[in-house]
Amino acid sequence: MAVLASKPLNWFKVAPQARRHFDEAELRLLGESLKVKQLQPVLARSDGTLVAGERRLRAATLVGLQELSVVVSDEPLTESELRVFQLMENCLRADLRDAEKWHAFEELLRLNPGWSNKELAAHLKLGESVVSKYLSASRCVPEVIAAFEAARIGITTVYELSRVPAEQQAELLAFKLSGASRDAVASRVRKKRGGAQSQVRVNRINCPLPTGVTVSVSGQGLSLSDLIAALGDALKKARWAAERGFDSKTFTSVMKDEAKKGVGHE
Repeated sequence: MAVLASKPLNWFKVAPQARRHFDEAELRLLGESLKVKQLQPVLARSDGTLVAGERRLRAATLVGLQELSVVVSDEPLTESELRVFQLMENCLRADLRDAEKWHAFEELLRLNPGWSNKELAAHLKLGESVVSKYLSASRCVPEVIAAFEAARIGITTVYELSRVPAEQQAELLAFKLSGASRDAVASRVRKKRGGAQSQVRVNRINCPLPTGVTVSVSGQGLSLSDLIAALGDALKKARWAAERGFDSKTFTSVMKDEAKKGVGHE
């Protein structure tokens, strides 16, 4: 049974969750909006353990609020179920860092040793290719992981580096950090792999769907792997735009501006 209530901030207990990075400026903005009206209650167990809403709790504390609206649930949750719930909520948020998602995916597999990548993806309602891409970080050397966790490189670069032997990753990481583009890194990875997995490459891939919609991806020398990575990036951005109420025209405009500025998750 779940009950909506108002609870003082000191009633809540925070359990470890997927998100590890909190931007104070963003929290302060969120806190000011909570002063006006709390649009969505947080979720907690009956003992005060927070299930979802740590950003709102931190924001409320930062701006001096005394209480928050909360849905209190007495339904028992295992540690794994709690983590799945938190991750499902956070994966739809663009501000959750790539490295935080990777750590959360790894933890869910640890808590559920019988799960395959496909089963993990099904629980999180994500594509299996998206989950596999994030888990590619587990095949990387410490130098790559450190750059990833510091947000110096994004998951797309991590995935590319994971495709070469460990002894070659540090060299490619240095190449990326020197200012090389994502495409340049991918090209060097292909050369190092020596064509062992030869792929047909085209400059445009069209995907007609049964709904009558055709998804098109264009670029220089695209493989099927490139298509999967591009669609994953586009889906992440589209979810971010939907959260903010953008329409398709505004979304297209924002993406064009970001592309010109070189903004993205490389």
